[in-house]
Amino acid sequence: MKLHQFCAAAGLTAALAVTSALGQEDTADDSKRFTAERVFDIEYATGPQISPDGKTIIYVRHSMDRMTDRDTGHLWIIDVESGAQRPLLGAGGSAGAPSWSPDGSRVIYTSTANGKPELKLVYMDTGLSYSIAQFEESPSGATWSPDGRNIAFSMFVPGDKPGFATPPEQPEGAEWSEPVKVIDDLTFRFDGAGYLEDGADQVFVLPAEGGTPRQVTKGEAEMGGQAWLDNDTLLVTGNLADDRDMDPIESEIYAVELSDLSISPLTSRDGPDYAPMPSPDGQLIAFRGYDDEEKSYQQDHLYLMSADGSNVRELMPGFAGSPAQIEWAPDGKSLFMLFEDHGVLTLNEVDLQGRMSEVVTGIGGTSIGRPYAGGSFSVAKSGRREQVAYTAGFTDRPAEIATIRSDGKNARILTDLNADVLPYLDMASIEEFKVASSHDGLEIEAWVALPHDFKADGSFPLILEIHGGPFSMYGPFFASEIQRYAAEGYVTVYVNPRGSTGYGEEFAQEIDQAYPGYDYDDLMSVVDDLVARNYADPDRLFVTGGSGGGILTAWIVTKTDRFAAAASIKPVINWMTMALAGDIAQYVRRHWIREDPWSNPEAFLKLSPITYVDQVVTPTLVMVGEEDWRTPAWEAEQFYTALKMNDVETALIRVPGSSHYIASRPSRLIAKTDNIMGWFAKYDPARKEDATDEE
Repeated sequence: MKLHQFCAAAGLTAALAVTSALGQEDTADDSKRFTAERVFDIEYATGPQISPDGKTIIYVRHSMDRMTDRDTGHLWIIDVESGAQRPLLGAGGSAGAPSWSPDGSRVIYTSTANGKPELKLVYMDTGLSYSIAQFEESPSGATWSPDGRNIAFSMFVPGDKPGFATPPEQPEGAEWSEPVKVIDDLTFRFDGAGYLEDGADQVFVLPAEGGTPRQVTKGEAEMGGQAWLDNDTLLVTGNLADDRDMDPIESEIYAVELSDLSISPLTSRDGPDYAPMPSPDGQLIAFRGYDDEEKSYQQDHLYLMSADGSNVRELMPGFAGSPAQIEWAPDGKSLFMLFEDHGVLTLNEVDLQGRMSEVVTGIGGTSIGRPYAGGSFSVAKSGRREQVAYTAGFTDRPAEIATIRSDGKNARILTDLNADVLPYLDMASIEEFKVASSHDGLEIEAWVALPHDFKADGSFPLILEIHGGPFSMYGPFFASEIQRYAAEGYVTVYVNPRGSTGYGEEFAQEIDQAYPGYDYDDLMSVVDDLVARNYADPDRLFVTGGSGGGILTAWIVTKTDRFAAAASIKPVINWMTMALAGDIAQYVRRHWIREDPWSNPEAFLKLSPITYVDQVVTPTLVMVGEEDWRTPAWEAEQFYTALKMNDVETALIRVPGSSHYIASRPSRLIAKTDNIMGWFAKYDPARKEDATDEE
């Protein structure tokens, strides 16, 4: 049986057996090793919401359900002063997205306890909760009105299905084929959602005591991002232009008067304006956006405007970071801004003149598979200063809930969710280092995970693990995939090459109309540095990466044969097919390549690994989710087929039921990492030598 056939038949349950990466019989103590099954033991925290009085935090505590193979979330509550914590609700179903009422007496949250999406409310004095409405579609972004009487949220509203014919009536008992499906939208499927139903998200308002939701926006355009300007006015984000499908990043901020549902734009420039955040007194609106220059990456800026849309001004001209989550201080005299900052997330306080002071850095830890820098915070008044609750990131454990005063004092870690597991394991240590790129000397930041028994003797195999995006960033955070590689004896290096975010807009735009390209030099410079330091055996180098890291992996093997094996996960292989059939096809065409594939195919093909596939000699595994519409399966299949035609060792792994995010279920994360290591073990020169010695 062919290798890829066996993988499919085995259902991806670690089809390629992983033995020690050192090529010897595995005698390690599994009780102390981060084995595949340890993924199911991991817990982590997200979404800390501090009460208006600063005394209580509600957060989502995530764990891995072995029986359902799901990442499940439950609401937990922490007393800030004592640190005591307990479940907020009873067991059963997942819960998430908690939000305090303005007076702190109630909390709304989402739930799937009864098999259908619900928006529920819990009274904090009694702990009793009830569903305030039943939904056929999932509500999202629920937010309280300033007086606590109403809740706004967005939800999908079905639209009319297009068609050109009415089928004849089917005879009773007949078994006809399903009717045809007519598509007339440019974007008709999307990753994680599959083929899209006709319709759009719209905004609703619901009384806090329950009742019938009232739809307050209508039409064919997506509307969301709701925020209350006052008790009678909602701010929403969308694009009402007739040609909105042709400009996928464009959006404006609108004001909706609830008395008559009139809607008026507050912004009008060419470029996205979104995430409106009204000040506590409703006089100012903070928001994010930028002037569209039709580049592949453009950095957000933070703006203020008056409540009627006038007096727009950028708050921090020249700031090198890209503002992410924004919250007003309770007194309305400043804002708190989270931004990517050289591999970590940093929280700054910004006054209304644009002066900044750092509150805390190292926020992160909510990305469990790979070391992306995800995290969040919330703010409340507590005494004379604000109290901040946030997700704290670490190299050796996932996100915990922490608090700190807005002046950067009294930092406390309030949870220790993995104290029952991780302290008893031989975890990889993480080292940060920087190198100068061989292309132009640009400084490149990287981290290396070292196996527990590591010594710099030049004997260890090395995995270069490349992040996706490509406009994203890795950081010094716990990641199950990295720990698994290190636990099997691999020195594992992960890098923020040019194009990564968190280093300023100029650094990210280094790859504009040039990706993949000089990232190759950045990555090879990192590998060269580790080999020179005797951290790795130059004959035992391996490379892998997903999405943007997948295309870079494929690109690398077209340029060098230095790697013993490669694994390209959910890659882009052909920018022409990506620009015509991916779920973000128009974005790729308009912003990424900025050409039409039918009039200038060379602009697409010169950046496509498929063009240079005849240069590949490295054994290369390709893997993709069967329901991936971001980098669809035919991308990986093109590379696999071409490698086969060129007689290069290869295998194709398809992940049943998976979208682009393969690690969305614990068993898939295990299958992904263990199949990659199994492929690498097959082509490890040290294993071949051992096998020869035994003959």
